Amino acid sequence: MRLLFGLITLLIPPLCARSFPAGDSVQVPLRAGSLGIQKNETDVRPLVLWHGLGDAYASAGMLEFAELIKGVHPGIFVHSIYVEENLDADQRAGFFGNVDVQLEAVAAQLASIDELSRGFDAIGFSQGAYNEPPIHNLLTFGSQHMGVADLPLCRPTDFMCQAARRAARAGVYSAWAQTNIIQAQYYRDPDQLPAYFSKNKFLTSINNEIPTTVNQTYAANLATLSNLVLILFSEDKTVVPKESAWFGSYAPPEEDESDMISAIRAKTILPMRLQPTYLADTFGLRKLDERGAVVLEICEGEHMQIAQECWEPLVRRYVGGKL
Repeated sequence: MRLLFGLITLLIPPLCARSFPAGDSVQVPLRAGSLGIQKNETDVRPLVLWHGLGDAYASAGMLEFAELIKGVHPGIFVHSIYVEENLDADQRAGFFGNVDVQLEAVAAQLASIDELSRGFDAIGFSQGAYNEPPIHNLLTFGSQHMGVADLPLCRPTDFMCQAARRAARAGVYSAWAQTNIIQAQYYRDPDQLPAYFSKNKFLTSINNEIPTTVNQTYAANLATLSNLVLILFSEDKTVVPKESAWFGSYAPPEEDESDMISAIRAKTILPMRLQPTYLADTFGLRKLDERGAVVLEICEGEHMQIAQECWEPLVRRYVGGKL
């Protein structure tokens, strides 16, 4: 299950259609009805949402987005994933914890929901291996599929974010950071790739970047998607580089490169179709792309500032199909 859920969690910065502070949240029950959505008594395919960093599963923003989707697809069942039932604890879980442990809990959570048993669409997921029940269309907004080369900045008053960022920067590839700081688990510094390959256990795994530990089930699971819709924000300064949303990354250094070449290379993007994992098709992305099932979209603006003219056509096209 790990690959398709890894795709989910790579959306660490806020994953709702628009970014709303978790401080605007109110504690609500976990039942689907608490999100203003009835139990699934129609043939509309359900939808699963997963919020990101600094948000919570039932924040004002997540509740509003669920209502907006309900307006587009009347009768749709929507489930908002939580790591912790308490909103404050759920927000903290976006900064501190072990991604693999969280994924196991979320997999069990979704498997326990009867309304999802026949499959669902998903928004917010990055690159994972969960496929029981099956995900049909997976939409990711500004996700760091190839990690980030810099840690996201924090709002001046977001002290939890600042604490996590300081802890990650102090020793991003330490064993403690790689199992306790969420941001560190998707940090991919092109100038420290040997350390990244040897210490990172999450992103290297779900992208099958290490040839000796390739998991063939990831490709099999990814192949079951109908569509993988990757949305990049044109002015994104939170996900660095922004092309990570399209499986791009900064180019790795060459041996004995000069300072001038190094300066040029530092801002050169290695696009998805030139990534070693794509060329070798280690987790099935190339096969999915050659089938025409990888869709690259752009939302104009900064990270997670999604205008209705961007999200609504995508939700109409890829969400709410028939079961």
